[in-house]
Amino acid sequence: MNSDTKKFTDKTDWMSLKSGTDVRGVALEGVAGEPVNLTDEAVSAIVKAFCFRLARDLGRDKLTVAVGHDSRLSAQRISDCVCGALTQSGCDVIFTGLSSTPSMFMLLQDKDFDADASVMITASHLPYNKNGLKFFLPSGGLEGSDVADILTLASEGKALSASRKGTVRKESFLDRYCAGLVRFVREKTGKEKPLAGKKIVVDAGNGAGGFYVEKVLQPLGADTEGSQFLEPDGRFPNHIPNPENKDAMRAISECVKKNKADFGIIFDTDVDRAGAVDAKGEEINRNRLIALISAILLSEKPGTIVTDSVTSDGLAQFIANHGGKHCRYQRGYKNVIDKSKELNEAGEYSPLAIETSGHAALKENYFLDDGAYLVTRILISLAKLSEEGKEISDLIADLPEPLETAEVRLGFTPAGKPDFKTIGARAIEEIKEAAPAMGLKLAPDNYEGVRINFGKGQGDGWALIRMSLHEPILPINFESDAKGGCKAIAHKLAELLQPYAEKIDLTKLKEYIKNA
Repeated sequence: MNSDTKKFTDKTDWMSLKSGTDVRGVALEGVAGEPVNLTDEAVSAIVKAFCFRLARDLGRDKLTVAVGHDSRLSAQRISDCVCGALTQSGCDVIFTGLSSTPSMFMLLQDKDFDADASVMITASHLPYNKNGLKFFLPSGGLEGSDVADILTLASEGKALSASRKGTVRKESFLDRYCAGLVRFVREKTGKEKPLAGKKIVVDAGNGAGGFYVEKVLQPLGADTEGSQFLEPDGRFPNHIPNPENKDAMRAISECVKKNKADFGIIFDTDVDRAGAVDAKGEEINRNRLIALISAILLSEKPGTIVTDSVTSDGLAQFIANHGGKHCRYQRGYKNVIDKSKELNEAGEYSPLAIETSGHAALKENYFLDDGAYLVTRILISLAKLSEEGKEISDLIADLPEPLETAEVRLGFTPAGKPDFKTIGARAIEEIKEAAPAMGLKLAPDNYEGVRINFGKGQGDGWALIRMSLHEPILPINFESDAKGGCKAIAHKLAELLQPYAEKIDLTKLKEYIKNA
């Protein structure tokens, strides 16, 4: 590392690497104003602190930890740092190389590997210069409070005093992981090659997900010719590997239409999220993806579907029509997973926790957010429906969809940025009082931000104003069932937010109104 690096001087510097339940930071130089803070020293200290904590919690210091990474350019450097810190702590390392995030959890369920924990090196869909660490125990991924504790320990220089240096053995787990998916499909369909005669294309976005073609689809009989961007390339030269990205979804839609495929699949960088495209090239992501997997699961057993806060009213109606109950909860994949677990523990069956981002965790699969498992579950239904002369999109033909949707992400002015969390929270609370005074209704059972219903003549839809989990951003999602409804809603939102214009930058909302 050279001089363009961040120096850690106090606990606050360490905490700047916390991103929800992960450690994330700048790993490569080259972006102005973004000095490297995920340095060799930082990575080593964090991993040593993790070992210290793990040994303390398990009551022993002889540990085995698996390490894997996605396709990022900084993967090799950080892998070397992680493995070095582990062996210096006396831990034996199973280095799996290129891996998916979900596979690093599933490895811990395999008794042949007998690992105590795993570390996945990934920053999901973030830009090429970023990277991070995700920690797993056999019981699941660490919580945000656990990551904060590890960073505190790192700031204090906590580490194991090892009497021996650990060993490193290289062993891929992806073959076993994929064999499990193939076996699952064959058991559910009763056929060796249930996808025979189907053309299914994959867009891996040059992330880690290219394995799904050769190791899952082809053994099940699918024709995968036309699949694209399967080679790992941390520059992400074709598009961002992100099912929420418009260019990415456009790429897989065009791929499906060009190849006359029956189904298209897109993964994010580390394969914990997925999106899809039907035979007509129409996107199955966000509300449509939630509806699809909900319909599949609810047809097997009624239950409660937990989603994040930005899902549509039409989705709630769809879930109810299919015999389910919709719990619209907080944004953040760990939030929805924890809520679904809570419901199950209280005796209320909840088979699915899912975000509009594509994070989907099924109760039957350890509540692990696994894009490959989600897609595999859908392909089982695709194979069965094909025998009846039906298509997968038939399952969501009755999903009520809004006429218009929009999202505007408001930043903070220089005056507002220093205390953006307090300012954003105060604005949301005050809008809860101001909206009814304007003749608007607040949505019931809302767990995040402020969700406002707009009646006919007011915009005929809804809007959600919330704080971003990690950034100084105030995202606003809104949708309408009327032509021009989103513009009408935006006008009302601008009126509600005007008192905060000195500290919340309303420029993008005003631009939307002007151009809508």
